[in-house]
Amino acid sequence: MCGIVGYIGIREAAPIIVEGLKRLEYRGYDSFGIATLNSTLVTMKKCGRISENEHCAVDLEGKVGIGHTRWATHGKPDDLNAHPHTDCTGSIAVVHNGIIENYAELRRELRERGHAFSSETDTEVIAHLIEEHYAGDLFDAVREAITHLEGSYAVLAMAQDDPRIIAARNASPLVIGIGDGELLAASDVTPLLDHTRKVVFLEDGDIATISPEQIIIWNGNGPVERSVSMIEWDVESAKKGGFEHFMIKEIFEQPDVFFHTASSLKDGAVIDAMRECGSMILVSCGTSYHAALIFRYLAEKYCSIPVRVELASEFKYYTPPLQGMVIGVTQSGETADTIAALKKARQFNCTTLGITNVLDSSVTRIADHTIYTRAGPEISVAATKSFIAQLAVFLQIINLLQDNQCEEVMAMVHRQIEDSLLIDLQGAVDACGRADHVFFVGRGPYYPVALEGALKMKEISYIHAEGYAAGELKHGPFALLSEKTPVIALCLPGESYGVMLSNIKEMKARGAPIIGIGIEGDRELEEIVDIMVGLPKCHLFGGILMSSVVLQLLAYHTARMLGRDIDKPRNLAKSVTVE
Repeated sequence: MCGIVGYIGIREAAPIIVEGLKRLEYRGYDSFGIATLNSTLVTMKKCGRISENEHCAVDLEGKVGIGHTRWATHGKPDDLNAHPHTDCTGSIAVVHNGIIENYAELRRELRERGHAFSSETDTEVIAHLIEEHYAGDLFDAVREAITHLEGSYAVLAMAQDDPRIIAARNASPLVIGIGDGELLAASDVTPLLDHTRKVVFLEDGDIATISPEQIIIWNGNGPVERSVSMIEWDVESAKKGGFEHFMIKEIFEQPDVFFHTASSLKDGAVIDAMRECGSMILVSCGTSYHAALIFRYLAEKYCSIPVRVELASEFKYYTPPLQGMVIGVTQSGETADTIAALKKARQFNCTTLGITNVLDSSVTRIADHTIYTRAGPEISVAATKSFIAQLAVFLQIINLLQDNQCEEVMAMVHRQIEDSLLIDLQGAVDACGRADHVFFVGRGPYYPVALEGALKMKEISYIHAEGYAAGELKHGPFALLSEKTPVIALCLPGESYGVMLSNIKEMKARGAPIIGIGIEGDRELEEIVDIMVGLPKCHLFGGILMSSVVLQLLAYHTARMLGRDIDKPRNLAKSVTVE
């Protein structure tokens, strides 16, 4: 779960790699390193963020180079465990994203054959395997080395006596950018946008020889052709645009994101397949899981379609008969657990659908159908606009399955998202900022909204937050309520409104301060809560979207008040490409 960048061309490689790695820090930022090739192969590795230590790379020379920004999986974050890793001679360098599952066995065998290791990482075995098979042709050595690997990898390799970069991919993303007299490789397109919009997405099993003039891609026993894609995003889309943080910029982009995503999804083969499937199973992780849970409530309410929602990380351990359509929801399209779940579904001959934000990502090659969420690049680790884009897809699916009965609502709700951006949350922010623990509660489709609100609060403010179905608090969590434990209660009109009021009174009786999120002018709710956050009158769709945005803003402003590192919260990475 790291970011890699490679460059070969007519310019000095190190400055280009440094800027590319800074774009990839959302994938990992506990250490970084760069290797360049001039007359010799030189490496520089450093614990800490490249954005704070880029001066360490200023002396690296050469027009060929590879770099890495790390999120630790094997070994603590330090200089030795940072990539690139080299072989015993120091003449072969490797950067790697993924996990080598059989690394312990390989490490043991390599040591027995005389190899000396300097790190605790799984990646270092790749450098030593390449060393064993190197006889002057780096491509042949890499091709042989990867036959010994089990697990996931996106690898870039260099050798002192070979002027090329060799790239290999299996179950981890890798994209090559085609510039003018230069080529770049990276974990995703964001480091490439300053230099080109022409890209080639490598597929599982691909090995590419990268030189300034050309790319040659092999898969199996011979060369293959991969299509060239044009990326629509521009460089400014990946910059802050005057906002203090990427997260708040991306929150304010949500009205447009919702509109464009919903407008792009029309009746067609995917919707026809849903009408015919009989039932659906959604598999996803984190924020995507919460979006899928909201869809379950709405699809069963409006379309009478049975829907199951499962955590992708647990799905492979289930052995029930699979039927109907299996839908994998993943912002990056590279989430390892979701990919594994879709592969399992295909083994049972289920129709599969991938919902993702990334063109030509791994999920799009596995699933029978793909829907793109069109959120554009999301840099902040905490997902916001990708969540709203997923909801745009799900709400439009419900509209289309109902033969456009919700068309007027869909045309209106993106403006209600704009309204929610202007709501005063200072009282709620002050209450949360003083707390060590916060509960988020809701019923029906507002229960997963509460789960998502709690996730946002804990991941960027570091305040312990839990989301609950409001009726469940009396089954244990009531013991934790006190005057120091605020409760954010989602109480909007609907079938659960009356019982939700009763739940709020029960929590209030235990001394908990209540922050109520409801419809402005709701006097009954205002009378029983301590802080009222009023939303404009709205349809259920609008209530879900506006309350979601309000909770994003609540987490953001609380984290900002506490001085947290909002875009890069500790211990987290944006794209979870390992299981």
